[in-house]
Amino acid sequence: MNAVVRRGEVIAVIGPSGSGKSSLLRCLNRLETPTAGRITVLGRELTGGGAELAAVRQRMGMVFQSFQLFPHLTALENVTLAPIRLRGLPPQQAAARGMALLQAVGLGEKARKYPGEMSGGQQQRVAIARALAMEPEILLLDEPTSNLDPASAGEVLSVIRRLAAQGMTMMVVTHEMQFVREAATRVFYMDQGGLYEEGTPAQLLDAPRRNRTRAFVQRLRVLHFAIDSPGYDFIAMAQALQQFGEKHLLPRRRVEGLHHAFEEIAAANIVPRLAPGQTLHILTEYAESADRLEMRFLWGGAPCNPLEEGEPLSLRLVKAFLAGSRYDYADGENRLTVQI
Repeated sequence: MNAVVRRGEVIAVIGPSGSGKSSLLRCLNRLETPTAGRITVLGRELTGGGAELAAVRQRMGMVFQSFQLFPHLTALENVTLAPIRLRGLPPQQAAARGMALLQAVGLGEKARKYPGEMSGGQQQRVAIARALAMEPEILLLDEPTSNLDPASAGEVLSVIRRLAAQGMTMMVVTHEMQFVREAATRVFYMDQGGLYEEGTPAQLLDAPRRNRTRAFVQRLRVLHFAIDSPGYDFIAMAQALQQFGEKHLLPRRRVEGLHHAFEEIAAANIVPRLAPGQTLHILTEYAESADRLEMRFLWGGAPCNPLEEGEPLSLRLVKAFLAGSRYDYADGENRLTVQI
């Protein structure tokens, strides 16, 4: 892996689980020791015997996916601890700076609250303010929204976007493709433990050159559910559909269409008819180049078109959101495709 990150760049790091994304960030500030190669940060060699780690770490902030706030300290105390202890900043000056940072991330009124009294998104914004309190030149963010619900993730990403617009040099491990498109200047796709391909967001997400990148990006555009029991997690699936729509910048009406198709076709008309041992497969696919959004339903059993044989009110509701539909039955399998 050979790469250069320039001042002011926002690098989004994407790739499958286990490909080395988090390890890359942890090696950059030497929370992990690389087994080979060289890392130079701000002109300082970090992999040699005389590496000045403390000096570099003070100029490089880190935000973790699990917040890592001190639970016994208030938000303001979490933000001011490092500047006072490591930089020798007078407590009053640190507090003033800390309040300004909390206000900048929209949490000025939470300064005296403890982490346990805040939502996940609020805690992550405190963690960002804490990293900024050391006035870093580089900010590393390791999947900062992975433990958050969509609303809280949106709050955090809004803060990160503002930092990007202000010229902060950042490297962000993320699965949020909307953020990648809007805020990143370059994208690193990691696979097989290394940097497999890099380019602009448009290059990597729309026209990747290499096969593994292409396969990964294609998977991002397809959401697959398999339901084999009436006791499936409806809420989790609905949330996954919402996130799918947000990733692909789909307008609100089309996201609502996905929810209605899922609820009125699958939940109301297909799942109650599944026999024991049968599985309903739902594939949601978005083709950005053609602006085509489809949801496909595949299940066994007797022929049954849920757009013709379902509950009338449910059918009228879902059909209002459909741009088209196609049903067929072959080899003991029902296949329904709807366009939204």
